[in-house]
Amino acid sequence: MKAVLQLRQSQQLTLTPQLQQAIKLLQLSTLEINQETARLLDENPFLEREEDDFTQPYAHGDAPAVSAGTSETKTTAENESQPAELDWNEPTFTASGTSDDEDDGYSEVAADRPNMREHLLWEVNMSQLDTRDKKLIGLLIDALDDNGYLSQPLDEIAELLPAELDVTLDDLETALVQLQHLDEPGIGARNLSECLALQLQAMPEDVPGRDLALSIVGSHLDLLANRDFNKLKKALHCDDAALRCAQDLIVHLQPKPGSTFEQRAADYVVPDVLVERQGNSWRARLNPEAMPRLRVNQIYANIMQRRDEQSSQQMAGQLQEARWFIKNLQQRFDTILRVSQAIVERQRQFFEHGDIGMRPLVLREIAEQLELHESTISRVTTQKFMLTPRGIYELKYFFGSGIATEAGGACSSTAIRSIIKQLIAEEDSKTPLTDSRISEILAQQGILVARRTVAKYRELLNILPVNLRKSL
Repeated sequence: MKAVLQLRQSQQLTLTPQLQQAIKLLQLSTLEINQETARLLDENPFLEREEDDFTQPYAHGDAPAVSAGTSETKTTAENESQPAELDWNEPTFTASGTSDDEDDGYSEVAADRPNMREHLLWEVNMSQLDTRDKKLIGLLIDALDDNGYLSQPLDEIAELLPAELDVTLDDLETALVQLQHLDEPGIGARNLSECLALQLQAMPEDVPGRDLALSIVGSHLDLLANRDFNKLKKALHCDDAALRCAQDLIVHLQPKPGSTFEQRAADYVVPDVLVERQGNSWRARLNPEAMPRLRVNQIYANIMQRRDEQSSQQMAGQLQEARWFIKNLQQRFDTILRVSQAIVERQRQFFEHGDIGMRPLVLREIAEQLELHESTISRVTTQKFMLTPRGIYELKYFFGSGIATEAGGACSSTAIRSIIKQLIAEEDSKTPLTDSRISEILAQQGILVARRTVAKYRELLNILPVNLRKSL
């Protein structure tokens, strides 16, 4: 077979390092941008923060300025746990020492709050029990789960202990009773029924509805969960008022007593965009707190220019990296602002009237308006947040499909969920609305929604089904 040499032209898209960085920065959240900025500030000597005061945050239509040395760039293009062996050292709780700094805030005090195990061991250590009882209770404390339940049977725990310790099942049962009567009622329970009963037993005997509530959690908790009030009244021989009083006691109990000791760090969202009313319109502007102010270190740049080409090759790469980062960072914020303003213009009724005014919106509409690719809009609206007079929303919140109306228009899914939420909030709790009835009400308003769609939206709103919303 004869070899043939052919020439052929083709086009191929190549992502330059600068474009790759621009795409990466565009999809990062504000927190990730700050982390990336901090990393580059540590690694690149040509990059530094501006120490000048912030200029006024610019609104849509104004050109952002991110300093790069003495020049400014303006760009708008896209580019099941087992207990440990019984330790016969007396359990102790050691509180964290306080600082001598008088400026320590409440956040540090909160950080020193003991967890569930530390708190219970401290209570046991402060009690008048003998040493052996304290150690047995400490053993059970180690076997508790995060919710404060003892899920492992006592006989299994007894079998795991060395025979020379001479710990019997009766010893563990006594220790469990002592654990359950500490200052945290409900902890050490083996199931939900016992947990609620322990909390009720800790109340004064003259609390109205206490005895009836104990009967319910002890034998009829399933009927209460299913809101089968007729069977409950028949089984307990009580009237509506007595049952309502007992029910109110039960619903205010803590089903997971261990969760009160959880120390969860607060998640703070720094909005990228602020939306404010200006006359009869709504305008978006960038949040200055979300914008790193960077520039090229001109001293290092001047030093590099006086070096010969060979010795400054590596430094030239770092200088170029610093300039690219500043330019791409500016482009990121400008694109976010353009997309945000387009969203604000399309969703004006939301800012005027709330969720019920949300209109259907897809990424393609914004992409076509701004002459950007849908993938860019997707990156911009992910993990970017907008602060409005109605709260903080992710940009993706303003996008959603629509459902046809009798008038030939469309109603957004967000608006329909808002109507469903409002209908259920205003319903008679004795005869709550079924999904079918809600569908009928929506149809009367010209919104054609199937019953299964109503059920889906109700579940998205974390609203219980009709049988579980019924009350006395």
